[in-house]
Amino acid sequence: MIKIAPSILSADFCNLDAEIQRVSSADWLHLDVMDGAFVPNLSMGIPVVQAIRKHTGMFLDAHLMIEKPVRFIDDFARAGADLICVHLESDYPARIADALRAMEANGVKKAVALRPITSGRAVLPYIEQLDMVLVMTVEPGFGKQKFMEHQLDTIREVRAIIDKYHPECELEVDGGITPVTARWVAEAGATVLVAGSAIYGSDDTDAAIRALRTAAGSPAR
Repeated sequence: MIKIAPSILSADFCNLDAEIQRVSSADWLHLDVMDGAFVPNLSMGIPVVQAIRKHTGMFLDAHLMIEKPVRFIDDFARAGADLICVHLESDYPARIADALRAMEANGVKKAVALRPITSGRAVLPYIEQLDMVLVMTVEPGFGKQKFMEHQLDTIREVRAIIDKYHPECELEVDGGITPVTARWVAEAGATVLVAGSAIYGSDDTDAAIRALRTAAGSPAR
């Protein structure tokens, strides 16, 4: 079963409560946290996650595009994130391991993310303790970017690693997801699809979510 995770980066932040309700038929809510250092953009922080948590029971998927994320794991967990994802490129390996231990101590699901420059094999030291791996199919930092088709090879590589070492681990894909690319990434092994403008750019968000599920070969709900 494919999970759909709308990215609120594409939502209207002046009407965020209503924008969350618009995508309530989805499975997860994807929160893009950017610090202006690891990526060249700023988005939201802990207070926004706290506010979102008060207004929805949806599963909150917090994607931390920030330097040295171990500093903030406790805060995002307390704010209400259900899953926290950190980039392998954002700190030294020992500190990434520390971040994962902090997630475990806080009782949140643990994930790591890969930029397009990073090999899928980079997840090997962590794979058996992860709940999810995120493969970026655009450079992190901005929405509405074009899907990088060469990243299908990375998705397949990570899929093979998951199947060998930890089959229960989810494989999320983020960047340029449309009904066309949803089919490609699902065939490559993705189980969670993040979509921003493909959902929020539609007048009928429920129909857009159904279209992504159908394209990915998942039963309609």
